[in-house]
Order: sequence, then structure tokens, then C-alpha cells
Amino acid sequence: EEIQREIAYPDGKVEKVLKNGCHLIFFPNGTCKKVGSDGKTITITFFNGDVKQIMPDQTVIYYYADAKTTHTTYTDGLEVLQFSNGQIEKHYPDGKKEITFPDQTIKSLFTDGQEESIFPDGTVVRVQRDGTKTIEFNNGQRELHTPQFKRREYPDGTVKTVYMNGQQETKYVSGRVRIKDKDGNIIMDTKL
Repeated sequence: EEIQREIAYPDGKVEKVLKNGCHLIFFPNGTCKKVGSDGKTITITFFNGDVKQIMPDQTVIYYYADAKTTHTTYTDGLEVLQFSNGQIEKHYPDGKKEITFPDQTIKSLFTDGQEESIFPDGTVVRVQRDGTKTIEFNNGQRELHTPQFKRREYPDGTVKTVYMNGQQETKYVSGRVRIKDKDGNIIMDTKL
């Protein structure tokens, strides 16, 4: 672009006003600020390679050169971080966070302390504040993990529970109940 005028300031910065209305300001440390002809679009290229863009709607996009990470802050308070490995984090104004990992697993962290992870195969893991974990598998099976036991529920209605002492209890749809001790020895079986 053609330069309309150039101003040199005592502090060492130089401002170039282009004919299209853009302003380029060069600082002694190597930083460059470009103000678009609209006066609202601002791009600052820092001496270390970082780039900060302020859009007309006041959205701020900051690129960290060393980390190859982009941090976008929207006017509604949403912040989005995009990492070089493909991970994307969304930080919502209400405190909720959503992380999309490179393998496309999505983890949501809620303000009440709950977590939810959705894996590419459709498995969903939910963790409550008290540490209780529920796993829903794409084959219809479901697991519940508590400090006292781990329980797996099968689509046919069978429920297998393993207690922290190692004892196992299996309840079948037919009403049959089988209990094994921690070593796998059957201690009760109600065959119907």
C-alpha cells in the first residue's frame, strides 16, 4: 500500500499512515501495530512472534507463537483455546469447561464439580462430586463405581456387583443369585 504520511516520534516509534486509511505503528523493540481503515480492527505483532487481533465486535484473538496456541475471547465471555496438537478447550462465562481432545473425546467439567466424558466409540463416563462414576457403554452395558462396590448392568437385566472386599454377586433375570468370595469360590448359588 502507498504511504500517505510518515511520523517519527521522539520515543523511537514510527507511524505510517497509508492511503487506504490503515495506520502502521512500528515500535523500537520490533513490535508492530496495525489499525485497520475502519479504526476498529487492530493487529499487534509482537517482537517474539505473538499476534494479538482485536476485531470490530471486540473479539480478541491472541496467538502464542512459542506454544503455537490460539486464545480467542468473545464479547459474551466465552474463551476458546486451540492447541497445536488439535486439543480445543472452551471456557464458558458460567465456569463450565469443555475439552475436545485430539482423538475427539469430549470432556465437560461442570461448575458443581461433576464431569462427563464422551468417547469416540460412544462410551459416556459421568463422575459425580462424591466420586461416584457411571459408565455407559455403546453395547448397552452400564457400570456404576462407588467407594463400596463396582456394579455392571447388562442389557438382558443381569447385574454383577464386585464389592471392595472382593466378594462378587451376580443376579440374573431369572431370579438366580450367585455369590463368590474374593478368591472366586462359590459360597451361594440359588439355581431356580
